[in-house]
Formats: sequence, C-alpha cells, structure tokens
Amino acid sequence: MEGKIRRVVTGHDRDGKAVVVSDGRVPVRTNPLRPGQLAHEIWKTNAAPVPIAREEPDPVAGPRQLHPAPRGTVFRISEVPPESDAIRDMTPEQAREAFRAMGNEAASTFGRGGRHPLMHRTETVDYAVVLEGEITLVLDKEDVQLKSGDVVIQRGTSHAWSNRSGKPVKMLYVLIDGQFASELADQLGKK
Repeated sequence: MEGKIRRVVTGHDRDGKAVVVSDGRVPVRTNPLRPGQLAHEIWKTNAAPVPIAREEPDPVAGPRQLHPAPRGTVFRISEVPPESDAIRDMTPEQAREAFRAMGNEAASTFGRGGRHPLMHRTETVDYAVVLEGEITLVLDKEDVQLKSGDVVIQRGTSHAWSNRSGKPVKMLYVLIDGQFASELADQLGKK
C-alpha cells in the first residue's frame, strides 16, 4: 500500500555530485488487529555508523519491524485512530497477537505488569513527536497527556499510546537501538 507522504532520497552520481535517487510515496503498513492504524515506513538503518553508498536498495521493503536492527534505526510516521472497545477489551494473548503482526510479539507487556492492552517495551531510545492531535502516553504508574508539538524521549520503558481524543492522531517516531545497563537488565529480567 502506498501512502500520502512523499519521500525524497538523495545520493551521488558517478562524479560524486548530489542527486535525487528516488522520489515517491512511502510504503504504508497496516495491522488487521488495529483497524485504522497506519504506519508510514520512511527509512531504517542497520548499522552505526551508517554506510553511505552512491545508492542503495529501499531499506523499508520487506516485512515490518517494530524495532530497529542491532545498531540500527527506524523512522516512521504513524496515524493512530481513536481507541476502540476492541482495543480496551483485548486479552493478553490478543495483545501479543497484535504485536506479532507488527513484527515483535515479545515486546508486549500486557498481562505481565502492563496496565493497557498495547503496553510494550523495546530495548530502544525513541524520539516521539505529536504532529497532529492529542494522545495519552500510558506508563506503569502514570498517564501523560500530549498535544501537537509535544516530544517524548522514551528510554526503554513499558508504555502505550492511547488515543482517547475521538480524533485521529499523527505521530513521528525515530527508534534507535539501545542496550539496557546491566543493573536495569537484571531488574527487568532481560539478561
């Protein structure tokens, strides 16, 4: 499925001059278990530092990944529909199935301490920007109301994005591969 977001990718010609190597709409991923949610997959990297070649194949082709590859990044824009009764009434197994469809069943923390069906944890640092609308960041012990222009730096915490506004929300995410410090990894059972 092709989205509405235009992506212009630059590269180098044979003389080393800057050129456009692709210009078009980004692929959109959907999840049948989350009707109305759209993930516009903009770009991803699989190393740091990122190798820069003259051109490269489209890195977002292939199956969706919720989180980045080791030493990688994911850049996406998501449209989050208002939360439905189907989301609020999910069982822990249904929540795991929803994350399985996004490429990471193990991320789900619902039923293991997570207090919202879409609670999840990834070993990443995420930059999240509310582009349009209002959304609630659900954490283990608190909720944070966010509006257009607000930014969250999410550091490997169990969290969910709950759209209680009744209107679609547009979010921008940059996910960066991370690693829990040993004392935190032990506490979270990640070692």
